[in-house]
Amino acid sequence: MDISLGLDELAEASSERALLEVLHAIRTHLGMEVAFISELEDERRIFRFVDEEAGAPHLEVGASDPVEESYCQRVVDGRLPEVIQDARQEPGALDLAATREMPIGAHLSVPIRLQNGSVYGTLCCFDRQSNTTLNERDLAMMRVFADFVARQLERQRKRKQRQKGAEARIRDVLDQRRFHIVYQPMHDLVDQRIAGYEALSRFVAEPIRGPDKWFEEAATVGLRVELELAAIELALEALPEIPDSAYLSLNASPATILSGRLADLFRPHPLDRLMLEVTEHDVVDDYAGLFEALVEMRRQGLRLAIDDAGAGYASFRHILRLAPDVIKLDRSLTHGIDTRPDSRALAAALVGFTAETGSRLLAEGVETQAELEALRDIGVRKAQGYLLGRPGPLPALREPSGSDQEGP
Repeated sequence: MDISLGLDELAEASSERALLEVLHAIRTHLGMEVAFISELEDERRIFRFVDEEAGAPHLEVGASDPVEESYCQRVVDGRLPEVIQDARQEPGALDLAATREMPIGAHLSVPIRLQNGSVYGTLCCFDRQSNTTLNERDLAMMRVFADFVARQLERQRKRKQRQKGAEARIRDVLDQRRFHIVYQPMHDLVDQRIAGYEALSRFVAEPIRGPDKWFEEAATVGLRVELELAAIELALEALPEIPDSAYLSLNASPATILSGRLADLFRPHPLDRLMLEVTEHDVVDDYAGLFEALVEMRRQGLRLAIDDAGAGYASFRHILRLAPDVIKLDRSLTHGIDTRPDSRALAAALVGFTAETGSRLLAEGVETQAELEALRDIGVRKAQGYLLGRPGPLPALREPSGSDQEGP
């Protein structure tokens, strides 16, 4: 599953629900037919949130009308009172078409003021019938709710600003190609040779942070697939430099695989020299589609690897549903495996699993000779890590320019 719905978007949805609940509470408490939140912008009154009683006049969310023809503007600038028991008895309302055509009887409206003192719009409710019971207490309640609405809208604006900034950063990285690829060797411990190289992204844009954070942010603005494909395309340029005896390993999320665009990128290259690592840490909804998207490429020799085995439930489910050629043991299990019986037992169980299924186990994050010997002892045949070779330009002998965690 592509987790492109980020925390900001989830918070946005929660905020919208809260605003609709406020409108419903106001409308039902006051016995009105319609409650809404309007925004005053560019000489227009725009309906942003609406709650209506069945059979009431319908207001379309997103619809707008000239601000001068609205109750909202006249309440804000003081030409109409905030509480109107009967609009047909209010001289300032009689020249408004809505008073006659809807018609409007009772009407309450209060400005929604943001922290900087500006008026966003109004919180309003109305009924086609007059209501002589409306009073200052009702108005005080409306003002309390208007303050709550203002705080929610402020949060929405800040989230949208963050989203806009994130999208601008990711588009700049894509447009200016502010990243490069480093390659980390993966060793065959039995034949004592380099079996392949994993391509890892390094970013040279602000803010300075690990590649996993860049791909996570790209996901929040719907650009993770684009960023992954750009990284894969750049990584593939190095394939001719890799010895024929080794393969190139590329990272991709399920969303990128399901996009169907990998086949076009891979077409000019021999698939038996490529390995695809599934990087998603969350549960995949469409395993059947994911499996089908890989069938033809795997038939032509593409290897499939599941990353971070042992780091959580999702990776094991990937293993069972996708039948990978390679299972990569997560660094959290590799670290200190020579002194941790529990990690050693799980790794040994995975060695047994791969023997039964015909796949291979590759240990990531090997940093000490003791870890390497422990892995050899339990039958792990392949490994990668700083002890064996750091990420860098081919042939991967230089120091890394950043974290080698996560992302293509």
